Amino acid sequence: MSQPTSHTFFDFASLTERERYKILIGTVIPRPVALVTTVSRDGVPNAGPFSFFNVLTHDPAIVAIGVENYADMRFKDTARNIRETGEFTVHIVDDALVDQMEICAIKFGPEVNELEEAGLETVPGQYVHSPRILAAPAALECRRHTTLQVGPAREIILGEVVGVYVRSDAVNPENLHIDQQLMDAVGRMGGNTYCRTRDQFDIKTLTKEQWEERQTIK
Repeated sequence: MSQPTSHTFFDFASLTERERYKILIGTVIPRPVALVTTVSRDGVPNAGPFSFFNVLTHDPAIVAIGVENYADMRFKDTARNIRETGEFTVHIVDDALVDQMEICAIKFGPEVNELEEAGLETVPGQYVHSPRILAAPAALECRRHTTLQVGPAREIILGEVVGVYVRSDAVNPENLHIDQQLMDAVGRMGGNTYCRTRDQFDIKTLTKEQWEERQTIK
């Protein structure tokens, strides 16, 4: 019998904010990456990536984005635009989009259109005003559902998905099967590291009866 794995315990109450951050991004992996587009009240487009992101429920269809604003309490462009317009679009980042996504992560001023800086072609949204990035394998158009203030400069934005674009060669519109290899999504790891999702495997959860039958065979 193999020896039990040894573990190191970290008491979060005794750690600094930076230390908690390092532990979390190193253990909760991989995290999907949301490249979020918004439009300011003055009509200036904005794009920024977030890896504190995931889908929470399908009925209603809710996604969550964790936004860290500035220490002086100023909102990041994404957070401010969503507060002002109530709309945003989440793009799934694939391997081909990584370099342009990183350009969108640069801390430009609110007057700069990151989409232009990154050379990303866009079209208007279907149900929201935020632009859709054509190169992304999928785009989720969202309306703000709830904003949770979880700290002086941190908030969680919940968005209700009102429509989704998926690249046509990756989806079967009859059975709604999406080819995850063609999606070629990337995930965020700790530090500056990303991962690809091409190494995949399938596991089908057993029914209770199948499990019991398996135990009797043993």
